[in-house]
Amino acid sequence: MPTYIFQHPVSKKTIEIIQSIKEEHIYIDQDGVAWERVFTVPQLNTQDKLNEASSSKDFARVTSSQRGNFGDLMDRSKELSERRKKIYGKDPVKEKHFKDWSKKRRGKIHPKSHSE
Repeated sequence: MPTYIFQHPVSKKTIEIIQSIKEEHIYIDQDGVAWERVFTVPQLNTQDKLNEASSSKDFARVTSSQRGNFGDLMDRSKELSERRKKIYGKDPVKEKHFKDWSKKRRGKIHPKSHSE
């Protein structure tokens, strides 16, 4: 069943109420105050967008149906890295790569990790 958001008219406190689609979407609290329904933009994750759990598997999923050469793939990788940087403030996939690289080399720091 869907979740609906309601906001108290005075205190502006919000709550989420689970209601059937067939129900009338109103909420009246125990004090008899009718809360205002809050409408939100639906969230949709298409195949070309990154989800929160960005990983190498997500990259493979996003790029598997695309045509192009290796250079195109590298350009796409850089573009997705920049998008992750905008979302998270840093690229967690790139940082994980640097950490794994360093671990395999007994603590040596990846040369490109300083240039970022």
